[in-house]
Amino acid sequence: MIVLVLFLIVDAADAQDQKIGFIDSDVIMQQMPEYSGIEQRLDLLSENWQQEIDEMEEEIAELEREFEAREILFTDEIRQERLNEIEQRKQELDQYIEEKFGPLGEYYTRQKELLEPIQRLIFDALTRVAERDSYDFVFDRAEDTRFLITREEWNLTNDVMLELGINETGN
Repeated sequence: MIVLVLFLIVDAADAQDQKIGFIDSDVIMQQMPEYSGIEQRLDLLSENWQQEIDEMEEEIAELEREFEAREILFTDEIRQERLNEIEQRKQELDQYIEEKFGPLGEYYTRQKELLEPIQRLIFDALTRVAERDSYDFVFDRAEDTRFLITREEWNLTNDVMLELGINETGN
């Protein structure tokens, strides 16, 4: 029993010696000159696709207006054909949106592809800072990690930016 108590005391003392820090990778990325170029490229892609989506939506709305205006003139067969055509266009629109902006869509694939080198630079700089200053754990505040209370002395964001050669103004 005494050995177990001693083990717990030693283990608790080791846990107290651990050094924990955090960064905000979003802040770091926004200060990197490369990031604004990537952001512009993604915005341009997004705007082009959104324009195509808007055109498809307008085409569907026009088909629906035309259908409503002439519905009483249609036979049951023609009415069903027009409804099927509208439904098909809606499905094409949904498929296009999924293809471009869905979880596996082109936008997120391209975003990942463009941001990966920057994220790698940040991670490498963070690794150097953490090893140099003997941190055991470092969390990223930008991700879904929520900190209710943080002490600024454990914020390594500026240290990582300095390691990357970036000051707080992005130069």
